[in-house]
Amino acid sequence: MSDIKQVSEASFESEVLKAEQPVLVDFTAVWCGPCRMLEPVVKELAQSWTGKVKIVKLDVDDSPNLASDYGVMGVPTLMLFKDGEPVQRVSGYQPKDRLVQKFAPYF
Repeated sequence: MSDIKQVSEASFESEVLKAEQPVLVDFTAVWCGPCRMLEPVVKELAQSWTGKVKIVKLDVDDSPNLASDYGVMGVPTLMLFKDGEPVQRVSGYQPKDRLVQKFAPYF
């Protein structure tokens, strides 16, 4: 599987807010240790949820306005958007089973 697509302030609206299917946004930063720990878990989710949910990554240092708009105070934060609205969020490193339990009911 290829790497998870990176979105920015320029592409956020088209990639996330106007997406046909639910979108899980991984708010992350290159300097963040827990973000690196979460990365393989997010990749596993992307594989197992193919066709159900789109997963993208957003670097909070590159897109500080989006992080601020959605109240992201710490990374990693995973936020699920459905029909352009945030419907669920998780902050900090979480094991895969907890993420599945939190997000799967929405798609």
